[in-house]
Formats: sequence, structure tokens, C-alpha cells
Amino acid sequence: MKARIVDLLNAAAARMGGDTPRLDAEVLLAYARGCTRGDLLLNPDRSIDPQAYETIVDRRAAGEPVAHITGRREFWSLDLLVTPDVLIPRPDSETLIDTALRLCTRPPARILDLGTGSGALLLAALSEWPSATGLGIDASAAALVVAQQNAQRTGLDARAEFRFGNWADALAERFDLILCNPPYIGNDEAMSDEVRRHEPASALFAGADGLDDYRRILPQLAGVMATDGLAVLEIGHSQGVAIMAMAADAGFAVSLHKDLAGRDRCAALRAQPNAR
Repeated sequence: MKARIVDLLNAAAARMGGDTPRLDAEVLLAYARGCTRGDLLLNPDRSIDPQAYETIVDRRAAGEPVAHITGRREFWSLDLLVTPDVLIPRPDSETLIDTALRLCTRPPARILDLGTGSGALLLAALSEWPSATGLGIDASAAALVVAQQNAQRTGLDARAEFRFGNWADALAERFDLILCNPPYIGNDEAMSDEVRRHEPASALFAGADGLDDYRRILPQLAGVMATDGLAVLEIGHSQGVAIMAMAADAGFAVSLHKDLAGRDRCAALRAQPNAR
């Protein structure tokens, strides 16, 4: 049976291709067997229905994301539900949580997540600051359903509220920490067919230069940021110069922070003295 499992994994990886074919093959086999990937590797003699696995591999080989097949994705050690209505949480976005943990001068009491999607950023932040409460805003009612399910799934629903809205429009409250992963891909920018076909366009594209949503968000931040508050926004790796100029024009001091690949991944903003 061990050899058969190895054969299944090797054949699946060869058929699926992509950047991480072996990892994808293992994750999908664990899903087919109803176990964790760790259990799969430690106990390779458990039974497997090859036909059921082949059906799943067919879906992946056709370009369907692994997270859509399994319905789950790990983010900041949280096991989150994922559907085609939300952007799949990515390791690059964990840079925002890492940056917030390093730069917050005190534990935030109130956290705002603009464009919350699956709720990944807000829930990750709440998991780090157990005294905080948070609000997630999204313009997609379907995404808000997923976010609420994830709050319940992670046991954070008592401290997380989700609300329909357009960025910070109509918000009167001020927040100690603001997180945001807006759309930042240019309409004609090259990207994988998998992402373009399977993830919501409203969470990806932001005009010709990918900056349209920053133009909406940055002028709103001063009105919802607490004194000594911090905002951390995800950016495209080539957008740092443009975002720094836009943030400065909006009255913020800004610093750029890199992801694990060494690329600019987020901008951290604080109000300039006397800028309010």
C-alpha cells in the first residue's frame, strides 16, 4: 500500500503541474481520505479510493484552485473556509499581521478590516490580541457570509462583527488598527489563468494602474483612525513609490514592508503630526 500511495502522489503531481504539484497532491489525497496531511504522511497504509482521488486530481489538473476543491485554507494558523465568493488567503498577506504586531505601540482595542473577504486579516489580528474587538466591512454579501462562518469556526465570533459597506463610507467610529487588502491588479496586467478564472474579479482588479481603490481608501483613513493609530495596507510589489506619494498627499507618514520573498508587500501609515 505504501508504494501505491507513492505512485498515486507521483502520478497526480505529474498531471497537475503548477508551482507546488507534490504539495497539492498530498493536500488533495489527505482531503480524499478525510485526514490531515500530517496523518497522511505518518500513516500511509490507510485505505484510499483511487477513483475518488482521480476525480479530485482531474479538477485540479483543469485549473481549479486547491482551496476551492477542499473548501479550506490555512492563514496565520487559522483553518478558514473558502468559497469562490472570496479571495483565497495567501501567505503574502500574513505580512500585514506581522507588520502590525511589530509596529503597534500598544495592543489595539478596536480593529477595522476594510474589504474583509473571508475575514482572514481581522480574525488573525483578533487571535493575536485577545482583548480586542473588530469590525469587517465588505461590499459583497456573499463574502460576509463566509467571514461570519469563519468567525464562528475559529471561536472569535463574540469579538468580530461584519457589516455590508463600501470601504469606510458612513463609518463614524475611530479604530486603533486598520487592515486592508484591496484590489490592486491593473485591468490588463498579466496573471495566471487559474486566478483570473476562479477568484472574484471585484477582489482583484482596480483600474488601469491597479490604484483606483487606494484613491478611494486613503482619503477616508484619517476620519476612522484613532490618535496614534496604525493602518496597514497590502500593495502590489511594484506599487511602493506610488503608494508612498499618495499616502503623503493624504497626510500620512508611510513605511514599506517586505514579504518573505523580499518584495514590497504592505504600506504602514500613521497620521503626520498636525495633519488632522
